[in-house]
Parts: sequence; C-alpha cells; structure tokens
Amino acid sequence: MKKTGVLSIFLGIALLLSACGQKSAAPTEPDVTQPTETQPTAPNRAETFGLAYDPMAGFNPYRCTTLINRSVMSLLYQGLFSITSSYQAEPVLCKTFSVSQDLKTYTFTLENARFSSGIALTAADVAASLRAARNSAVYGDRLKHVAGISPQEDGTLVLTLDTPYENLPLLLDIPIVPADETEESQPHGTGPYRLIAGGETLRLEQVQNWWSDYPSAIDFDTLYLNAAASPSEVRNEFEFGNTDLVCADPSAKTYVPFRCDYELWDCATGILLYLGCNRGAGPFSNGAVRSALTHGVKRESLIGCYSGFAEAAYLPASPASSFYEETLASQYGYDPGIFSDALANAGLKNTSAILLVDGDDPARVKAAEAIAADLNECGLLATVDVRTGESYKTALEQGQFDLYLGQIRLSPNFDLSPFFEEGGAANYGSMANSTTYALCLAALENSGNYYELHKAVMDSGQLCPLLLRTYAVYATRGVVSNLLPGLDNVFHTSNSRQLSDAKT
Repeated sequence: MKKTGVLSIFLGIALLLSACGQKSAAPTEPDVTQPTETQPTAPNRAETFGLAYDPMAGFNPYRCTTLINRSVMSLLYQGLFSITSSYQAEPVLCKTFSVSQDLKTYTFTLENARFSSGIALTAADVAASLRAARNSAVYGDRLKHVAGISPQEDGTLVLTLDTPYENLPLLLDIPIVPADETEESQPHGTGPYRLIAGGETLRLEQVQNWWSDYPSAIDFDTLYLNAAASPSEVRNEFEFGNTDLVCADPSAKTYVPFRCDYELWDCATGILLYLGCNRGAGPFSNGAVRSALTHGVKRESLIGCYSGFAEAAYLPASPASSFYEETLASQYGYDPGIFSDALANAGLKNTSAILLVDGDDPARVKAAEAIAADLNECGLLATVDVRTGESYKTALEQGQFDLYLGQIRLSPNFDLSPFFEEGGAANYGSMANSTTYALCLAALENSGNYYELHKAVMDSGQLCPLLLRTYAVYATRGVVSNLLPGLDNVFHTSNSRQLSDAKT
C-alpha cells in the first residue's frame, strides 16, 4: 500500500535538508599555477539510482537476514513464485504446475530462464536451492512438510509432501540460484540485475537480453551500491541523494526517522503481534477468561506503537489475505464489558497478572504497557514484566508469566502449526494441542478449513492476535513506477500472470 509522502524540515537545518535528493560538493579555488583539468560531470540524479547495502551481510539469500541487503536481493533473485502484499502467489520461474489428486505431489515445469551468468536454469538448480533453503533459518520451517525434492529427466521438478497441501505455491517464493553456488556469498540469480564487483565498490548492472518480460519497477542500466553500517548511515545516504530506495523497520530499536521529501509505501512482512496465555496456572487457566481476552484490548491504539506500520488483526492471519474472514473477525472485537464480566463470573476480578515482554524491543514494551492499561480498566491488575536477553527467553520457556506479548513471522499461508504442534517454535504456556494441530493440517489441505481453525482458536482463547506489522519503503520521488512491495520482494510490481494461469 502506498502512503502519503512526508516533508519535515526543521528551521535550524532547513538549508542542510534542502539538499535532499542531490549530490553536493564543497566549492574549490582554481589552482592558477597548474593547467586546469577537465573534471568529470557529476551523474544526473534523474539518470542514476542508488541503493544501500551492508558489506558484512553478503547476498546469500539463505543466510542473509539484513533488511537492506534483502531489498537489493529482490533485484537479483527470483523464485518459482512471488507473493503479493495480499498474500497471493504469482508464477515467475514456474511456467506450469500440476497437483496429484491426494494433494501430496506437485510437478513444476520451468520457464526457459537464464541466470545472469548466461547459464540456463534447470530443475537441478531449483532442487539444490530448495534443499539449501530447507536447511536455513530464513526458510527452513516453511518446507517442513516437503518430504522429497526430485528433478526429473524431462526437466520438471517434483515435490512430494507428507501431508495434503492446497497452497504450496505460497511457500515457493524462495530465491533460486545455480546448484553449485548455494553456499557462495554472492551467487548468480535470474533477476533483472546482476552484481558486479570492481575494486572496493559494488554495483548492479541490468542484465542484457533478460529472459523475462516481467514488468520492472525501475529501468536504469546501473544501480550504485553504497556501504552503510548503521540505520543512521542508511538514512543519511538517502537524505543526501546517494541512494533512492530504502526498506526499513520503523519499530526497530535502531530505527532513525527520515526527515526529507519522499514517496512512501508499506511492505507486507507476515509478522504477527499476539498475546499468549499460560494455560497451566493463573487467571488464564480459566477457559472463559482466555476466550474473553480478545475483547479487552484496544488493538487500534497499539498501531501508534509501531509508527502506523501495522494493521489490527482479530484473527491469526493478515486482514489482506484470503484466509481472513471478516464476518468471523467481527465477533472478537473490543468490548471491555465482556472481558470484565468473564473475570467477575470466574471470581477473578482484581486478580493480579504478569504480562511478560521482551525489553530488547522498545515498540513491544510500549504496546505491552498500553495492553496492561486496557486490562486494568477491565478489572485485571496486569503488571508488565520487562526482561531482556536470556532472562526473557528463560521466563518464556519456563512459563513464568500469566500473559506474554509475542511476535512471530508466519509463513505466507499463515500456518499456525508452530503454536500447536508438540515442540513447535511458538509452543509456550502449554499451548500445544493435538486437536488444534489437526485443524492446522486440515487448513493446509483445504483453505476453506481456515474458518474452523480460526474459530476454534479464538473461541478457546488459545491465541489472541493483535496486529500484523509492515515495513516502510521510502523512495526518491518519481524514480520508481508501479511499485507494489510484496512479501520479501521490495521491487515487486503487478504481474500479468495469475496462479490460475499456471495451474494445469
């Protein structure tokens, strides 16, 4: 979603910031004792485009988690599919695909694509890339149900699963690189640009005779990369015109605000902010109190804790996705009387409760304080317990809380298994539940079952979703066109092909 641009120039620095979007040089006196040399003309800002990058993070898509480098990578790499901001899959390197009747075998036919090195894409490259992704912290969890990855002699790729899956393409926006480059720090990709190293500098050059007619958000022969070691350096590179697009997390501890003129979009992240309950002890061992919790929190007031880059969610999915049922969500809105009555009926009015929060995340601490205030108004005496580092992790793992304010990056199909599967990554406070996990698998098999899953989760109070967060994308005015930032793809634009065009 595109947001309104901001121009914020303070009186004391007006002259300085008026240079935003332009490169500047200090005036020099001519040397009258030596022949003057013709100086190269500075690049015209209308003809150049710059991006920041972290030189220590590299560009391996399976290892790098640095946000600014992943923005660059969205120009270097492509997946079988891309994921839009509304969590829809669009075919990219996948030309067509078919699914077996039991929804456990997918067969993919590939586009006639080439890497920026000139080498043709093969099924073996895709297979090696998916195997590397399965072993990575970035993508590993989303491929846990993929039991087999098999390139075929006819050039197709076959994926077999251990459970029926209706929406597997939503998980396959994973960047594809050559089979022998999955461990390299700068592997080749099939994207519209390639990475060029020259001395101590890096740049991106447009791939000549690029294989795809996928519409591009930018059209520059060369993109200049500028090293930036901190968020303030990233911001400064942008404000003084050395870079033209930045993806940032406005709620990050190290975030610094942008103060010049820009165009602004928000970018989907899949990051869910939620409340988890301790089902084993304390006031939330009472099922009626747990299920009423959703009515005790003013979600809209929490959006300000994230500088506006979030959306209220009353179900554990993005309101922008097809899995989110608005009619169902309307049943779980703010109604403090319901939560207050639940406390009174359980004999728990004015009971104390501990709300655990990660102190290394200032935005989350601020949100926790607002939530505690809401709950206090309803008659639950909530106290925020701010822990940092290992202390927070220990308290979470040992259940030293009545409530905790957590966040998790869910897969693009909003699989809730990490909460309810035994040993799941988000299984805290005795949340694992075999019945609910079975509902998770049923939802993977048929998206129509998300309604039953979400209803069961919300009615039992197993999870209280609050917000779906987004990132901010800042761009110099007029240098990008048709930009529709997608999940993990800042430079996403509208593709003319839909998923139905590729399914056979």
